[in-house]
Amino acid sequence: MFFESGSSLLRTLVVGSLAYAALVFLLRISGKRTLSKWNSFDLVVTVAFGSALATALLSQNTSLAQGTLAFAVLIGLQWCITWLSVRSLVFRSWIKAQPRLLLFQGQFQHKALMQERIPESEIRAALRAQGITAIEDVAAVVLESDGSFSIIKM
Repeated sequence: MFFESGSSLLRTLVVGSLAYAALVFLLRISGKRTLSKWNSFDLVVTVAFGSALATALLSQNTSLAQGTLAFAVLIGLQWCITWLSVRSLVFRSWIKAQPRLLLFQGQFQHKALMQERIPESEIRAALRAQGITAIEDVAAVVLESDGSFSIIKM
């Protein structure tokens, strides 16, 4: 069956449009830091936004007000986490990963690679993506707190 009734399609269209507008509005007024690439909680919040939007769109048992409240709760929690992390070094250390040196002066830091579960081949691929063919030409490769690699040439 393609659809149950015209009213269910109309509900999805109306609630979907309004929920999308509410999410965009709430994200806009919450500031740039809400979805910045900053720590591991961003993945959780992004997945939770998607789940809340899907539930508001497709569940007959979830009202638009409940979906909008879910968005507001997620944004509020994310705002609180960023507010606390800016003001407390202890809190920041609990939620934010520290950068990690993976290659230094052409030498792999094997203990760090093992602890971060990153194979040498992944570092070599990142170097090739930057046009670097010899690891001896690299001063350092740092795994940043957002999971990206910073490559510092000699």
